[in-house]
Amino acid sequence: MLSLRGCAPPTGPGFGLRLVHSPTARFPQWARALDNKGGVEAPGREGSGQEGFVGLGRGFGWLRNMVAPSGGTATAEREGHVARLTRVETQERNRAKVLAAAREEFAERGYRDAKVDRIAERAELTRGAVYSNFPGKRALYFAVLADEAERAPRPEQHGRTPSEALGAFARAWLARLPLAGGEPGRLGLEHLPEVITDDRTRQAFAQLTRLDALLLGLALEGLDGRRLRMVRAAETALTTLHGASRLAAAAPGFVEPFTVVSACERLTDLDLGDGWPPAHLPYVPDARAVDEPWPAPPVVDAVRGEATRLDGDGVVAILGLHRLEAAEEAVRALPPGETVTVVLVSGDPGEFAPLARLTVADLCGCLRQAFPSAPALRVVHDPAGTVAAAAGVPAVSDVTETAIRVRAGRVVARADAHGACHAAASVQAH
Repeated sequence: MLSLRGCAPPTGPGFGLRLVHSPTARFPQWARALDNKGGVEAPGREGSGQEGFVGLGRGFGWLRNMVAPSGGTATAEREGHVARLTRVETQERNRAKVLAAAREEFAERGYRDAKVDRIAERAELTRGAVYSNFPGKRALYFAVLADEAERAPRPEQHGRTPSEALGAFARAWLARLPLAGGEPGRLGLEHLPEVITDDRTRQAFAQLTRLDALLLGLALEGLDGRRLRMVRAAETALTTLHGASRLAAAAPGFVEPFTVVSACERLTDLDLGDGWPPAHLPYVPDARAVDEPWPAPPVVDAVRGEATRLDGDGVVAILGLHRLEAAEEAVRALPPGETVTVVLVSGDPGEFAPLARLTVADLCGCLRQAFPSAPALRVVHDPAGTVAAAAGVPAVSDVTETAIRVRAGRVVARADAHGACHAAASVQAH
């Protein structure tokens, strides 16, 4: 910014004047508007860096001879690029500071008594800086828990049979809990009651738990030579373990971990009436045949905790957090050798994306510890809707259900609404 004080045009009285130079013409429309109202737009091509100065008031034509300082557009663009990088880096640093401060606040006071004001004070930021990164205390709490779950060390104790692996899974789960009075609890111990405060969140958590059961069931099936569906055994195991978690908090010393592990091990031998398919699948409409490019974006598979690509043959299912149970329809219908990827989206990603990260990370950390190989399913978090947009789904909600069939790097079929996953996976090769 250049200031000229006490300057006067050749005609008219002298008065203080401040001139703003805009070498990149980021706002040329302002200059034109000012010129139309008696201001001055300096000569030069728009965007050339030669716009000069914009003055206010009539009779300032003498400023037209003034030109931009040396450096022009290239210098301005470099400075703008550095500024943008600095803003991104600053936002990332602030987010990390907020998470670290929130972790301390939640660990010290618990969720109910924690205050955003104190979190901001611990982070040496304003309340506005906290809310610019997280929509509320609950989303921040889930983000802290998800961050811890994704970073937690997981010593491997793989089981060789479904029974052994489910026992190892139960031990990994219970190892995080305070099982006697006076033991310090893990930070996320009380998160379940906070999840079920409203219908939308309860429904999202129920569907995320169904996805957890599918992942655990598929991992068990991978160790079972009979190739039976074991999702119901997985659901029963998760029911048992979630109950143990609640009781460990509410009744310290009551939960006997060895008994819980033994009970989980025996679930794999029970006849729980597990069957497939559900009754509605025969009535699902066929997928639409298409021939479209597939700009597969690089993603991170939350199940394996590693980067991957979506350009292989298989099904990519874009599912809102209230429709996650549909993922199994693609898994059961897809031929061997192809991959199902579930892309998690939400109409309220600021609130629910951290919950999705937490639930999946909590489950998959124990899976990696207990099973020698990952289940035949990939899970991708897509809070920004990037993968969904690449798949031709520009707008998403919690009930989104769209699936595409990918073959040889192209989209060959797509389906929407109830039954979309089954329809896309059932497309026959030509």
